[in-house]
Amino acid sequence: MKITDVQVLVLESPDAYGSASGGEEAHGIKYLGLVKVETDAGITGYADLETQPHVARAIVDAPSEGSVAGFHGLRSVLLGEDPFEVERLWHKMYMGSVYYGRRGSVMQVISGIDIALWDILGKSVRQPVYKLLGGGYRNKVRAYASTLFRSTTEGMTEASRWYLDKGFTAVKFGWGVFGEDAERDVELVAAARGALGDRTELLIDTGWYIHRTAKEAIQMVRRLEPFRPFLIEEPLSPEDYDGYAQLAGAVDTLIACGEQEATEWGFRTLIERGKVDVIQPDLSRCGGFTAGRKIVHLAELHNRLCIPHSWTSDLLTAASLHLNAFMRRAVFQEFNVTSGPLSRDLCLTPIELEGGWLRVPQGPGLGVEVNEATIEKYRVE
Repeated sequence: MKITDVQVLVLESPDAYGSASGGEEAHGIKYLGLVKVETDAGITGYADLETQPHVARAIVDAPSEGSVAGFHGLRSVLLGEDPFEVERLWHKMYMGSVYYGRRGSVMQVISGIDIALWDILGKSVRQPVYKLLGGGYRNKVRAYASTLFRSTTEGMTEASRWYLDKGFTAVKFGWGVFGEDAERDVELVAAARGALGDRTELLIDTGWYIHRTAKEAIQMVRRLEPFRPFLIEEPLSPEDYDGYAQLAGAVDTLIACGEQEATEWGFRTLIERGKVDVIQPDLSRCGGFTAGRKIVHLAELHNRLCIPHSWTSDLLTAASLHLNAFMRRAVFQEFNVTSGPLSRDLCLTPIELEGGWLRVPQGPGLGVEVNEATIEKYRVE
């Protein structure tokens, strides 16, 4: 079997993403990049990207520089290759783009292509991806609703009750207005805890766009600790490894980071130097399954929790469920609850919450089928 084409399809939703003030859920993402890898066997792999999709398309479509190493477009690197050789192809893409890549958007495109290759592998041998990774420890994972902070305590209360009514046993509030006013931050978190009760886990993403010193982050976490958050996510810049070490050593609450990180050596730095309690690899950013499997092993070796970041669509949720199935210990599956069509309608059969849990897809490859009608309706490039 040989790769015959690699594309990034750009999809555009009619509405913009933004935070809500009341309990209603925000609209989903505005743009989505969808990787499509085709083979001469008629088997196609898909993956979505959490990156700037127009840039991603240029990275794939860029021409080869011939014999000059490190400046190749990723399609030219992959045409004619055997999709089963995922390790070698990952390295070939990395080295083929190394002079303008290594991290950022290029690594995010490599990640999507890698996920699509594993989708092809699973479809070819008629097995779910988690079995190809090495086996499954579970067939379902506890989900947390991933949503934005509302701007009022009334909105936080209303939203929290709505997620409880939907069956969630864990909720993460993040970004939005959090970080603009310390007193209001405490009030919003208190409202969420009050509405969720004592038996529902509350996770908090404080938003690293708000610049904080390590001591400011320590003070913030201590203000929130009376409300018993399961974890506090990204209170510092992703590159502030020493600040994370200072923070993690000073508080009792679990400190999480990693959705911006990539490659196994990047996560080794985050674990060994940053000393965070929870790593959060995003398969569409960290290097796909080929890197993700190594990152899971790193977390296990260093006895850290691993909770995959997964926010775009059901396609990425499915991929992350396979990674969670492969881990010896899985804690949560992030579940994007936004209402937009690129989040909800990209797969023919949407992933549904069942008693607070999400089932690991058991079909071949990622185990979900993309909705071609959705692609046709929203594709702009």
